[in-house]
Amino acid sequence: MIKVICFGEMLWDCFPDGKMPGGAPMNVALHLKQLGLNAKLVSKIGNDSSGEKLVRFMEGYQMPIGLIQIDSSVPTGQVIIDDTDKENIKYEIISPAAWDFITLSERLKKETQNAKALVFGSLSVRHKESWATLKQLVDYPLLKIFDINLRAPFIDFNKIEYLLKKTDILKINDDELQLLVKYFKIDLRNEIEEELFNYLSKNYSIQNVCITLGSKGAMMYQEGMFFHHSGYTIKVEDTVGAGDAFLSGFIKMYLKDNAPNEVLDFACKLGAFVAGKKGGTPKYNLADVESLKA
Repeated sequence: MIKVICFGEMLWDCFPDGKMPGGAPMNVALHLKQLGLNAKLVSKIGNDSSGEKLVRFMEGYQMPIGLIQIDSSVPTGQVIIDDTDKENIKYEIISPAAWDFITLSERLKKETQNAKALVFGSLSVRHKESWATLKQLVDYPLLKIFDINLRAPFIDFNKIEYLLKKTDILKINDDELQLLVKYFKIDLRNEIEEELFNYLSKNYSIQNVCITLGSKGAMMYQEGMFFHHSGYTIKVEDTVGAGDAFLSGFIKMYLKDNAPNEVLDFACKLGAFVAGKKGGTPKYNLADVESLKA
């Protein structure tokens, strides 16, 4: 079974009408588990009831919890969510949180060395302790998947550039696309997506770049070729976690050596399926997802 390590935040998404478990790395790990991969989450919770509930939530998916650390001095993470506009969710990410303080252990080293892929984002390294840990993990010889996940005010382009140099696959959304083009001062002569793809392939050893475009689907650049999928039309319940679901579908298909068009199709299908549900990690089986029609 393909083993994937997901590094970073696990937390509570606090909506106006209640709380839901969340955090991009946890969402991705839970989706990969449901998709049949051996996914393990590396994170940290507080020594509190919120952390205990998150662990029980993960156990409900039969997720292993051996890489979840506990911090007695920092609380379990929270994000305050404004979902008034369902297509443009706003986040307030509380700091500090336990996942800011992930430490490197011998077990974590061994698990990472034996994995096929490592998934990580930029939010999870906003604090120096988790940053120091990830810097060591990305030096191992495995597939590095960077879900850039830019969340103001926690955007540090020095760290982002460091991670881009270690990245094999980069996943971004259309808003992050604009930020990267502005930061790198990319001269737009052609389509903005293609210019970014070309810049990254020229300046970094990135094998694959994927951009989610919301209701317009997604694009992918691989080995000098561009691929596009127009997406699936669904009634949106909320978009929280839809990008994480997309990435999980992408990883599943990519690691099984499917063709780029097949990778994009399944990723878009899973992302749309989750956008039609409440919360980022609804339970499902593959038949549920495959029933969605373009």
